[in-house]
Amino acid sequence: MITAIIIDDETKARETIMQMISLYCKNVTVVSQADGVNSAFEAINLYKPDLVFLDIELSDGTGFDLLKRFNQIDFKIIFITVYDEYAIKVFKFSAVDYILKPIGPDDLVAAVDKAEKLYEKENINQTLSALISNLGQKQPELKKIILKTSENIHMVDLQDIVRCESEQNYTKFFFSDGKKILVSRTLKEYDELLCEFGFFRVHQTHLVNIKFIDHYVKGDGGYLIMKDKSQIPVSYRKKDQLLNLFNKLSF
Repeated sequence: MITAIIIDDETKARETIMQMISLYCKNVTVVSQADGVNSAFEAINLYKPDLVFLDIELSDGTGFDLLKRFNQIDFKIIFITVYDEYAIKVFKFSAVDYILKPIGPDDLVAAVDKAEKLYEKENINQTLSALISNLGQKQPELKKIILKTSENIHMVDLQDIVRCESEQNYTKFFFSDGKKILVSRTLKEYDELLCEFGFFRVHQTHLVNIKFIDHYVKGDGGYLIMKDKSQIPVSYRKKDQLLNLFNKLSF
């Protein structure tokens, strides 16, 4: 059985989550509720829950203000938030679980199920460190991304990623220091996540960091030479987009 605390500044929202948990999450017992940073801090220390449903905006601060009070976080967190495209991207970069308001039963069940399965494996403090860093980072290239492998959780800087290569349903990351990390997520997911941060998908199986391109070799079988000396094919349908990109960057 999972013990949980609901933290939200709206009474109606807490009641709704409580009701949905009782209906759809039979393996979860809600042991307390709170509406602010101070009351939540006391409740967590008293009940020591396995799981915390945490709203971002609270009555006397934010959910992040609450988390900063703990030297070590040993409970799983599911953030509750209204839709905000920037915030959602930050959550995805940081590999942090979240559900959107208004909360639907399917999303709630999926989040709780994931929390239950991953609870023993996750390094909560590392993912939250990435989240807080990304929220305060104004320079896109300095953002951090969490990459999870079967054995470790890596927090890496975007500016250190040279390229990504698809290996069926996995993606291999190549870094400027020669390190490689294989992650069990598709290249399509990382393309959608990284495309606005200086990454360009030049081929079905290759996503590159533009700043690490050394030069482009023209021709029907055109390809890129990266600064790490790797040779990356450019698909025919991506060739014109790549050349247009080079024209925009030239001066």
